[in-house]
Amino acid sequence: MASQERQPFKVGLVGIIGKPNVGKSTLVNDLLGFKLSAVTHKPQTTRHKIIGILSGDHYQIVLLDTPGVLKKPRYELHRAMIQKAMEALREADLLLFVVEPYPPQEEDLLILEEIKREKKKAILVINKIDRIRKLELLPLMDYWSKQYDFLEIIPISALRFQGIDDLLKAVIQHLPEGEPLYPPDMLSVHPERFFAAEIIREKVFQHYGQEIPYSTAVVIDEWVEQDPEHKGKDYIRALIFVERDSQKGILIGKGGEALKKIGTLARKEIEAMIGRPVYLEIWVKVRPKWRQDPRFLRQMGL
Repeated sequence: MASQERQPFKVGLVGIIGKPNVGKSTLVNDLLGFKLSAVTHKPQTTRHKIIGILSGDHYQIVLLDTPGVLKKPRYELHRAMIQKAMEALREADLLLFVVEPYPPQEEDLLILEEIKREKKKAILVINKIDRIRKLELLPLMDYWSKQYDFLEIIPISALRFQGIDDLLKAVIQHLPEGEPLYPPDMLSVHPERFFAAEIIREKVFQHYGQEIPYSTAVVIDEWVEQDPEHKGKDYIRALIFVERDSQKGILIGKGGEALKKIGTLARKEIEAMIGRPVYLEIWVKVRPKWRQDPRFLRQMGL
């Protein structure tokens, strides 16, 4: 009996890029099968290039979730976010260019120009197809097919998990052959501190309106594992920075109730992430114009 031919191992960096609020983080979480990136209904939730690792028997996909690309950045923070997205675009072996099922906006075209300039291998992903009729999809696919030589054009609904399996198969097919970059049980390169800060920031985005979420930055100031001073729980001290005293007052709320609610929700999710009980302490500090401060942004990893 002839020996069965060994399936080649596929591996590579897959950058997920698109304008704000197009569903990139939801798509990343769908592909990984667990929550890596913060997801809210507000645009510009993602600020960093977030790396998730999906390993299978014959593949390893290193997913790069990126901030949404803005056409007119207002702050140094926005410029740093766009830089992170462009870094991912340039270093990726394969791009997933995510768009909505509507005529393209200026940000979409800016990204497309960068893809053309870099001559990147790319799959066009049309997300949110649950929002349109099927008859409207074909003209969109025809339009995009004429804009660039995409490897494939795949319609999905990340929110409803439609088309995700087809997209995953396409990604694996178009990755180069190689050796694994990370151990098979590794899910991300980021430390627990990073994800704890992201969890807290996500709760702020979910529970505050207007400018409050965009004016906040979260730093894990201290983390003591199984601290004897807190009955063996992990002690985590988090700092939330805002730009004005009025924002601090809103964030804390009357009698501290608003901040307490954020802390409770974040603590439960952090406990689920690390599998240990946590004592979470959150302090709010004012740092004027931090979004325009390159030194502070570098300290934040931006």
